[in-house]
Amino acid sequence: MSRDVIIETRNLTKVYRDFWGRPKVQALKALDLQVHQGEIFGLLGPNGSGKTTTMKLLLGLLFPTEGEALIFNEPTTNVAKNERIGYLPEESYLYKFLNAEETLHFYGRLFKISAAERTKRVGRLIDMVGLNSAKHRQLREYSKGMQRRIGLAQALINNPELILLDEPTSGLDPIGTAEIKELIRDLRSQGKTIVLSGHLLADMQDICDRIAILHRGELKELGKVADLLTVQDVTQIKTKDLPEAALHEIRDVIARHGGELLAVDHPTTTLEELFLRIVRESDLHPGRRRVAEPPTRSGSPSPDELAGSPTKP
Repeated sequence: MSRDVIIETRNLTKVYRDFWGRPKVQALKALDLQVHQGEIFGLLGPNGSGKTTTMKLLLGLLFPTEGEALIFNEPTTNVAKNERIGYLPEESYLYKFLNAEETLHFYGRLFKISAAERTKRVGRLIDMVGLNSAKHRQLREYSKGMQRRIGLAQALINNPELILLDEPTSGLDPIGTAEIKELIRDLRSQGKTIVLSGHLLADMQDICDRIAILHRGELKELGKVADLLTVQDVTQIKTKDLPEAALHEIRDVIARHGGELLAVDHPTTTLEELFLRIVRESDLHPGRRRVAEPPTRSGSPSPDELAGSPTKP
């Protein structure tokens, strides 16, 4: 699979100013990121960490104070790129007097999709998000979970290459959440690139290939989920059929007591524990931030670039 860079930010900074133009809030500080084709990338952070600002900067809805962001190797100010992007905001602003079919046809017409193609896509997407039994009901009658489903279908109507999802499983029950996560994995298998922003850490841990943790507008951690959750300074040994007397003995004694060494590896923490630790450390050391490796513009990334590197104290 090609690993082209789909999203790249360099020193991306956003400062919100008051009525007189004075700096009020620094929402994002010198963000350096790369998102590669065909991966699921997670943006994590508490409220006010800069996730929504990052999404809006990528969509061209906001202009950076400093730095730049590129999508498909084009500046985010190039509105033509939006034809290749699907976006699900945290709150879906849909016309409540329309039903599901009418909603998707409306957005399909905005992308100038032909009537025949729209009909095929609308039927397929409604079935994909599990709304066949409610496709003729007005959206005003939909629960929040159903609105998330039709919002996701709307984000996919133009068959986008890049999909930005803000809290995609918000309001869904466990079954619906599992179905949406499976759908996101299917989209990745089709070669699409997905960027998720969320707070449901268990869901992000399940489906993301890499994550970036933001706090107070700064990048605090970046890397593969499996690498970040591995506890490097602890080694665990799993054995089979080992007598109680041998539990505290070393590796060669395991074989002598008839045990079977199943694994010697590092235990993992959870994404929630990692997230809370990073936030606590950020509060204790507000000036410390994670600086990503200098981005490359062409060629395949190295394994270190894909995995990121742990924060250095």
